Amino acid sequence: MSDHAGAAEDLVAEIEALEDKLAEAKRSITARFIGQERVVDLTLSSLLCGGHALLIGLPGLGKTRLVETLSTVMGLNGNRVQFTPDLMPADILGSEVLETGANGERTFKFIEGPIFCQLLMADEINRASPRTQSALLQAMQEKQVTVAGQTRSLEAPFHVLATQNPIEQEGTYPLPEAQLDRFLVQIDVAYPDRVTEKDILLATTGTEEAQSHQVFTGEELIAAQTLLRRMPVGDAVVEMILDLVRAFRPSDPSSPERVKDIVAWGPGPRAAQALMLTVRARALLQGRLAPSPEDVLDMAKPVLVHRMALTFSARARGEDLGALIDEVAAGLRRTEAAA
Repeated sequence: MSDHAGAAEDLVAEIEALEDKLAEAKRSITARFIGQERVVDLTLSSLLCGGHALLIGLPGLGKTRLVETLSTVMGLNGNRVQFTPDLMPADILGSEVLETGANGERTFKFIEGPIFCQLLMADEINRASPRTQSALLQAMQEKQVTVAGQTRSLEAPFHVLATQNPIEQEGTYPLPEAQLDRFLVQIDVAYPDRVTEKDILLATTGTEEAQSHQVFTGEELIAAQTLLRRMPVGDAVVEMILDLVRAFRPSDPSSPERVKDIVAWGPGPRAAQALMLTVRARALLQGRLAPSPEDVLDMAKPVLVHRMALTFSARARGEDLGALIDEVAAGLRRTEAAA
């Protein structure tokens, strides 16, 4: 057997072992976070890709419960910050305090803020001022923070799962495009269906609730993130990613006329990078060794919807970005089927 064939067999064995572990993690998560399989898959995908996720949903749909469960199952040290208009950057990053020693000598001591963790839940992130929101930018992109002129690294792995209420916008500060682009995916948390809601009702109002158990450690999650980047991606998938991302840039000659009419600006290369990673994660979670073009089309909305904007006139007419993404993805699916 050649070295190349042996390496390929080893990679297959590692991927299959990770798939089994991910299946166990999903079972443990759904023991407390009932139903909403799509939400669980997208959140797990963001962790597998080493990225951050923005969860959009009304209060009471279990977003906080999901993050707490993920912290347990993935073996991550987690903190929660409730964002409010009076929250300051130092409340998140930490600050230096003047401390007097036993000998009377005074020195500055750095007190770490809640961002020094592995899984940070930024609850209702759009309630904080832009100044406070910006405190997360360096941490999300570079996995480090700078306080009082000194740069401090965050513990690996580091992930931010932020929540946002889509209805109540009074007294909020919309996230700037630069910060939205740092979120790997936007996850829409919808109402559960009737059967799922009945299961939730029965499982959470008794004397005992099901508990989740730890499946991963931080080191194992880092190893999984490395393995995911080693998964092979075929040329057809790469071309589909490029076709999809470039289709939403109104200045690109290949974009549909409808996109040129209603899209103000489209996704950049970071969107293509996010798709390249998330399609691998979707394949892993479904027990496959490599992603397919269908994975690209399925991940289109969560990866792209927060990385583009409608024109003013399109917003006034009530156009919807999600519907546009579905429309363009359906066109690419028909083209793929005809090829």
